[in-house]
Amino acid sequence: MATRRASSRPASILALAGIRLFNGATGLLAPDLLIRRLDPGPEPPSPAAVYAFRLFGIRTVLLGLDLLIDHGERLREDLREGILIHGSDTATAASLGLGGRLPPRTAVLTTLVSAVNTVLAVMAADSLGDPKGKRK
Repeated sequence: MATRRASSRPASILALAGIRLFNGATGLLAPDLLIRRLDPGPEPPSPAAVYAFRLFGIRTVLLGLDLLIDHGERLREDLREGILIHGSDTATAASLGLGGRLPPRTAVLTTLVSAVNTVLAVMAADSLGDPKGKRK
């Protein structure tokens, strides 16, 4: 019986997929944990915050799975979209910090995490290159 060898993926894609799966599962299954890191205020957290983190969680889990399952042009599209998604997350975290809506330490940490994800998304997209040999 012939087996198909799984295509190897660059480390940047695997790292980004792992981060997405971890953060997404945490947002989906343990939103209170993430909420308390951003806002140590009221106990229990606001139902709206729990709802938002669960939305973030399922989105992020699905995005992480895409990086492990998709191939070819679909994977390239996933990676291009990831740059926009993580860039938006980075801008949001930074603007919340600059606007004083997050404590400085939390703002720096969330902005840094999102920026690392953005860099990984760019590296991952570049690692696959253009299938036609053209540069973007």
